[in-house]
Amino acid sequence: MYHFNVEKTGRRVHADHILIASIFLLTGLGMVTLYSSSYVYAERFFEDGLYLISRQFFFLGAGMVLFLVSSRVNLDWVRGYRLPVLMVLGTIMLCILPLLPVVGVTKNGASRWFRIGSETFQPSELVKLVLPLYLAHIFDKKQEQIHSLTKGILPPACITVVFIILISCQNNFSTAAFIAINAVLVFYLAGVKYRYFLSGLFMFLPFALLLILTKEHRFRRIISYLNPSWEPHGAGYQVRASISTIASGGFWGKGVGHGIRKFAGVPEIQSDFIFSSFAEEMGFLGVLFFILLFGVFAARGYLVAMRAQGTYRRLLAFGLVTMIVSQVLANIAVVSGSVPATGIPLPFFSAGGSSLVTTLIGAGIIVNISRSREPSKSFGPSATKYTAKSESWYASGPEVSHGR
Repeated sequence: MYHFNVEKTGRRVHADHILIASIFLLTGLGMVTLYSSSYVYAERFFEDGLYLISRQFFFLGAGMVLFLVSSRVNLDWVRGYRLPVLMVLGTIMLCILPLLPVVGVTKNGASRWFRIGSETFQPSELVKLVLPLYLAHIFDKKQEQIHSLTKGILPPACITVVFIILISCQNNFSTAAFIAINAVLVFYLAGVKYRYFLSGLFMFLPFALLLILTKEHRFRRIISYLNPSWEPHGAGYQVRASISTIASGGFWGKGVGHGIRKFAGVPEIQSDFIFSSFAEEMGFLGVLFFILLFGVFAARGYLVAMRAQGTYRRLLAFGLVTMIVSQVLANIAVVSGSVPATGIPLPFFSAGGSSLVTTLIGAGIIVNISRSREPSKSFGPSATKYTAKSESWYASGPEVSHGR
């Protein structure tokens, strides 16, 4: 079904069918889990148990269309029309809209959405897609200037900082920090020197501490994480209830639709804490299957990154796979009490059209890149060499190095 003609070899390269199967399985499993976990909530607040799952199916349809488009579009054509830069400018404008009093939508003290007709859109989810596209484009374009602060590092760093500031102003510190960490990984693989990371760290830490200490709910989450017995019915209630819900699933689980904690046990269980509902109904075996399925997605995705043609595709594939996988790890860490509570959704599972659509577009681009692969070579900035004429990495020398 998926094929791509590689000019260098003349052979037809098919998309990674295992990767595609894992994406479809995760999407289907996510929809089933959302239906089970959201029915009671939707019945209570919207007087229609199918309200949330119906909306999710609408976004699923749009997301699948965009998945097919992004899996087939010519990525070189996209770069030729400077779309990565235009998408960055458009996304910056969209990130400003939630801060405007007329179109912005505020929920629970956070201004993360703006209204489109009867629906809302969260532009910070779009940043998770657009920023890797831009960083891969700019680092490939400026690979020979990667050690120059003004020409190679400051342009992508400034764009990243602008996104972080805008998302932080939306009272969404967890997403801002998440995007910053993922951007740093792309900077690292592009070959940025270590001293620039240290400089960035010293500038970012005071900013992060200021954001944490100036917002009471963030500070209370940190204290609750360090001392779980503090405010067991306040800041720490949701995480404690989530842990109890996961444990109640036992080995076999209670069965799809038979979980009881979704009635009142875990607030907003259909959203960021949907994994606890899944664990209660599917049990240890279901959780193991979930981990194996996402493990397959991650393994095939990183294999695509290692085999992709050229610096641009490799950085883009790595950035998108890491953006999805790190969200999964962060979400599971939160619902299991391993890290302080954040607002990171579970890809393919959590309620919310913005997250589902952007995740499917990112997955489609990864599938797209899987059709332009080369024989496996070592991957990483310490074992790579960039040649401007061929625009690809070679494992023959450490020309792109971090240094000091």
